[in-house]
Amino acid sequence: MPIHYARKLTGSTRSADGNRHLGVMLCFVAGAINAGGFLAVRHYTSHMTGIVSAMADNFALGAYQLVLPGVGALLSFLAGAACSAIMVNYGRRRRMHGEYALPLLLEALLLLGFGVLGTQLAGIAGLFVPLTVMLLCFIMGLQNALITKVSKSEIRTTHITGIVTDIGIELGKMMYWNGTHEPGQHRVRANADRLTLLTALVLAFFAGGVAGAFGFQLMGYVATIPLAVLLVAMAIVPAMDDLRLRVKAG
Repeated sequence: MPIHYARKLTGSTRSADGNRHLGVMLCFVAGAINAGGFLAVRHYTSHMTGIVSAMADNFALGAYQLVLPGVGALLSFLAGAACSAIMVNYGRRRRMHGEYALPLLLEALLLLGFGVLGTQLAGIAGLFVPLTVMLLCFIMGLQNALITKVSKSEIRTTHITGIVTDIGIELGKMMYWNGTHEPGQHRVRANADRLTLLTALVLAFFAGGVAGAFGFQLMGYVATIPLAVLLVAMAIVPAMDDLRLRVKAG
């Protein structure tokens, strides 16, 4: 990956174009982890809506023992999001080039660990769920919080419900007939650039899901290793910039 492009993706100096490219790439990663991870751990880990709904259903039905796995997954996702916020704010306070790269490097490290040690981790009980489920939920919370902070809440990558809703809104604007209107009245217009971005995010999530599912079917846990390599390629340049400055200052 070209150095200038890596800085554009994950460096501290942000641009709308860099945010869009980062969002699409992370949507691909999230789709791969969610779909492929399901084949590995039999549990979706990228979106909390279904998990919380299942918790509510099980609670209402009196299946209280089935509520606890949802609690473990939810708390893991929450912990990942909190960890991402801590790392970004740490880097920002110290004016680091890699303030947004640090969470991605941690995500890559955790994915690498999942790929290499997944079979052993699957047999270890975590917080009401296997450690593999906790790890993937943590990773998804980490990633979603990162892109949320980078894009100022404009982009999400680990779930597409809101994205599809926004696509529907833009399509509704596009199909709306303004007709005659009074002078000064606002005309309803679709945002073509936003619609393009939203569509790209959905397609990236789907493509990642297909790739992740095929990858886990063919290779098992090690299918996450290429995803880890991609994340490192995206994040390593700003991190190395900080390391060079630290060495020079020391």
